Amino acid sequence: MITANPLSAKQNPASPQWQKLWRDAITDPRELLALLGLDAIAGRISDAAARQFPLRVPHGFAARMRHGEADDPLLRQVLPLVDEDEVAPGFDFDAVGDADAKGATGVIHKYDGRALLVATGSCAVHCRSCFRRHFPYAEETAAANRWQEAVAYLRTDSSISEVLLSGGDPLSLSTAKLAELTEQLRSVPHIRRLRLHTRLPVVLPERVDGPLLAWLRALPWPTVIVIHANHGNELDGSVPEALAALRGAGASLLNQSVLLRGVNDAIDTLVTLSERLFELGVLPYYLHQLDRVIGAAHFEVADERARELRDALHARLPGYLVPRLVREVAGAPGKSAV
Repeated sequence: MITANPLSAKQNPASPQWQKLWRDAITDPRELLALLGLDAIAGRISDAAARQFPLRVPHGFAARMRHGEADDPLLRQVLPLVDEDEVAPGFDFDAVGDADAKGATGVIHKYDGRALLVATGSCAVHCRSCFRRHFPYAEETAAANRWQEAVAYLRTDSSISEVLLSGGDPLSLSTAKLAELTEQLRSVPHIRRLRLHTRLPVVLPERVDGPLLAWLRALPWPTVIVIHANHGNELDGSVPEALAALRGAGASLLNQSVLLRGVNDAIDTLVTLSERLFELGVLPYYLHQLDRVIGAAHFEVADERARELRDALHARLPGYLVPRLVREVAGAPGKSAV
């Protein structure tokens, strides 16, 4: 395996370590394959898919991929394959109805009591199953105009008690930018909770640095951080240290996974993931059926198989370690059980 970079206690305020590692991410699929000793499968790469949705993988995440294994579950999540070029019926550009739920620029308001801010279009890793891989980020981010339109929308609806930061990945923003947003949110009296959906503590744990932790500690609301880990092999290197630091800053940690064919659609894999998450202070929350976005059909797991896996999890684990098997249905009032 490639050696991962551990968290560093010394951060340069002018150029944080995580930003340097971000800039140094692997963006060429063939470079990634060469690093893993997999040049022989370069013919499986889709250049068209890579142009449409470019590869991005931090070196630390690549370090957790198994050298010489073409079907490594972490590699499979990020490598643009010719499978993505196949046209599959029932798959769409907007798989979950984001466009129809727009409340304001960068605000998605689907469910009572909660509103989601698309904080940014940037991510540290580009997951091939991403349901927002076709999202119009250039026109639809809540950070536009210094968050003013988004915060004004929240202020006018007193039923909104929870704000979700998503994207992209909200932790790809600088801590100063996050603080700019939360300072404005303080002026909205009916907000009671803040939730962040992020993959950075898993794929780029160096993001969990001193300034970010200080920002978290200063927030006036109970804060939930939902990490997105799909396989136990992701929870290695300096990830445990990053998760412990987030808990130490007062955040509650949950995990939601996507059920992906060839990645985690096996009972032993899911059991290991739940047990490893709990060891690290993270509660399994959701196991999502795939959002049917164009380009991701090769990851889909049939509902019958998904229910078999859920039932097997119930037989093997205590209830609190069994994530809810759900899917998102456009227009539904909440997540739907499968």
